[in-house]
Amino acid sequence: MAAADGDAHEPLHSLTNLDDNGFPALPSSPAAGGSDGGGSSFAADFYGSGTDWSALSASPSLAPEAASGVKEKGGGSLRQKSLFQAWGIKRPPREGAGTGDSPLVRRSLFQTWGIERPRGEGLGAADASPSPSHSGSWSARKRRRGEVEDSGEVKKPLTCPFYKKIPGTPFTVDAFRYGEVEGCSAYFLSHFHHDHYGGLTKKWRHGPIYCSALTARLVKMCLSVDSEYVCPLELDTEYIIEGVSVTLLEANHCPGAALIHFRLSDGKTYLHTGDFRASKSMQLHPLLQRGRVNLLYLDTTYCNPKYKFPPQEEVIDFVVRTAKRYLQKQPKTLIVVGAYSIGKENVYLAISRALEVPIYTDASRRQILQSFGWPDCPKGFLHAMKHHHFMFCPLVLLIMRFGGDDSLKKYLETVNQKFLAVLAFRPTGWSFSEATGKELDLIKPKSNGRVTIYGVPYSEHSSFTELRDFVMFLRPQKVIPTVNVGNAASRDRMQACFREWVKAL
Repeated sequence: MAAADGDAHEPLHSLTNLDDNGFPALPSSPAAGGSDGGGSSFAADFYGSGTDWSALSASPSLAPEAASGVKEKGGGSLRQKSLFQAWGIKRPPREGAGTGDSPLVRRSLFQTWGIERPRGEGLGAADASPSPSHSGSWSARKRRRGEVEDSGEVKKPLTCPFYKKIPGTPFTVDAFRYGEVEGCSAYFLSHFHHDHYGGLTKKWRHGPIYCSALTARLVKMCLSVDSEYVCPLELDTEYIIEGVSVTLLEANHCPGAALIHFRLSDGKTYLHTGDFRASKSMQLHPLLQRGRVNLLYLDTTYCNPKYKFPPQEEVIDFVVRTAKRYLQKQPKTLIVVGAYSIGKENVYLAISRALEVPIYTDASRRQILQSFGWPDCPKGFLHAMKHHHFMFCPLVLLIMRFGGDDSLKKYLETVNQKFLAVLAFRPTGWSFSEATGKELDLIKPKSNGRVTIYGVPYSEHSSFTELRDFVMFLRPQKVIPTVNVGNAASRDRMQACFREWVKAL
């Protein structure tokens, strides 16, 4: 058993004030939930937390840019989408709007919600705090909340929403965009995707970051976070942090992704899934078989009955068979797999092994892949994405982020007739179709001239049925969904599913 020392802190939240949906109970009267902080509601916590940066998307670009936030040469810059559209909720009316007002003018959500726009790089340039050592108090090294900038303006800190806090502990999970969280002395990172590590930069000074060893390497390599703040934890190893037993479990999502299991001194157990693809093998883990989970923070990306994904192995087999079939028809076919900087590795590694072709990608992705230390990714197997290299290789597997068939057609024109066609795969759960279901051979590709694109339902998130099986196995007392929680109707639908699953036992 490993230990990590730390000072005692007051609990961030109590588990007893949650309603049937697993959200903070509404105050019994307006007076009870006034603006003085005496009460709370989901809306107040949610809208007070600032924007959900998972709604940021990259502009289409020929060169890939990782969704994890690792910028690559030539990639598009991030742009803000309307969160009201993303969440399917009605835009709140302006205060004091009357019938005679002019039509609404499109404004940023920061203006709409009346909050300060967050800074893109964390700490200000004026912060000259020395690099910390592990001796002494972490809180003494934190940047002060409400610090005055050089311009004299006080930046209002964003409020961390309740569902990113672990009750009865001084812990938060994936809450880096909120800066220093009051009462938090340990910040957990479930995996290295931008919608989870957003806000974490080389200027981070708010406290220790606990994550898996592989994620820790990516945090230091890609974000240049001071290693003094990065605390790698091995999977399936129990650690004592701030008096709480913490164990990371394999999440079956992207490399380094972990489920985080907390066992408090009073015996209560909480499980935070981060992002995960549930599997039967998870149910065999002795830690999850040990007893009932009191509180489950669940990745509900696909918590909808229409999402019933085929097993990942079947999708990979379909991709390999399809690639072989196209190559038999046209040997001069360039094979492309769309992927972020981290994730979908099993798809293109399977193609590479089956066809015995090299993997070409950009320098940033190659560096990330090599950092995994996988035997399937020897250094000589990954090549820089340079067109003149293609002239000496009859078959190539190209890993990139592509916007559509037009970008691939333009790319095909640049390889000087070395390739006469492009076969591209876009592996994502959003490609799933109820009409196709698990009959993968019924998938109809999108073809445009010499470019063919297959959207295949390879998901690294749990399907609806996998979520059901996982919850029924764990039998949690409470479930807090962490995705698609933007409106009460969505939360109620999910909670109805949770109650039905537990009741069926």
